[in-house]
Amino acid sequence: MITIKEVKTKLDSWRFTEFPNKLYKKVEPYVPALSMDERNVFNPKVNPMFEYCEAIRYLAYDGKKIVGRIAGIINHKWNEAYNIKTARFSRIDMIDDIEVTKALINKVTEWSKAHGMTDLIGPIGFTDLDRQGLLVEGFEHLNMFITIYNHPYYKEHLESLGFLKDVDWTEKQIFWPKEVSEKVKRGAEIARKRYGYRLIKCATKKEVFKYIYDAFAMYNIAFNELYGFFPITEKVQDYYIKQMITLIQLEYLWFVLDKEDHVVGFTVIMPTLAKANKKNNGKLLPFGIFRLFKSLKKYDVIDLYFIAVDPKHQGHGIIALMWEDGILTGIKHGVRYAETGPELELNVHIQNQWKDFDFVEHKRRRCYKKAI
Repeated sequence: MITIKEVKTKLDSWRFTEFPNKLYKKVEPYVPALSMDERNVFNPKVNPMFEYCEAIRYLAYDGKKIVGRIAGIINHKWNEAYNIKTARFSRIDMIDDIEVTKALINKVTEWSKAHGMTDLIGPIGFTDLDRQGLLVEGFEHLNMFITIYNHPYYKEHLESLGFLKDVDWTEKQIFWPKEVSEKVKRGAEIARKRYGYRLIKCATKKEVFKYIYDAFAMYNIAFNELYGFFPITEKVQDYYIKQMITLIQLEYLWFVLDKEDHVVGFTVIMPTLAKANKKNNGKLLPFGIFRLFKSLKKYDVIDLYFIAVDPKHQGHGIIALMWEDGILTGIKHGVRYAETGPELELNVHIQNQWKDFDFVEHKRRRCYKKAI
């Protein structure tokens, strides 16, 4: 008999975080999340999203054995902004037993309805920077450090329970150019000479803070119309900056300023951390942190976390300006290919930037929706 229990103790939290690491222990493409960050994201004392979100976690048991997990999230500000009553499910993992999936979904549905919600979407997290999207294609490929991996049966289970596609994201493998194309060079030159844009690469991590908050303000504008997005507050920005500042590589961080020194574009790329974190099984101690730092020095694959351009400045060569230096930096380090993060399939601007690159679209992930 399947029983569902709410996560209430530190031991429960540890079990919740570690369940997928055990479930996928022998699955080669699986890369765990960083366990410490996964526990912190559901800690109201650490995660500032709890100022306007609430969440709950559940574990599914078959006797004394854990067989599944799920989290429920309600972003009240997002609901108020769009006049909707939508709950989210996140961190869903389970054995291949439809009864387990049904019990987990029913529990989050019950919680959501008790809070007045009328729809349930997922998997999607607290913010656009959180893990989101069920993998529905590309199960044979190594997932990124920042994305979800799951078995094909997850899709079958959710659809059999009445969930329908709400939106898809795609991911690409970009084969790294051997040189900067003339088109990119022309675009970068137009950005500099016609529009007066300047590319900034920080010499120190201290210098990053000179631009990062303006960059996030622009990010809030650039991504405002995207699925599930709600502008992140300065406290939430600090939360994500704290997570990444130690690992961020300044060579792969670009800011673009206009004539008035406003940030109008920025890009974050990282040497891939996937294989290192897989070896670590999501742990930093005792040797995990050293593997991560080693992977930042020796690599031939990079992960494209995101590119943001102020909508008022799109089409003015800003992306070309960043790619001109980005391509050269990748060539310098012997990069073979890049992995894109999840990109909305209907986001024409983000999809169009790859049309002049050699790539394969090798993964697809989905957010589902169901009226409850």
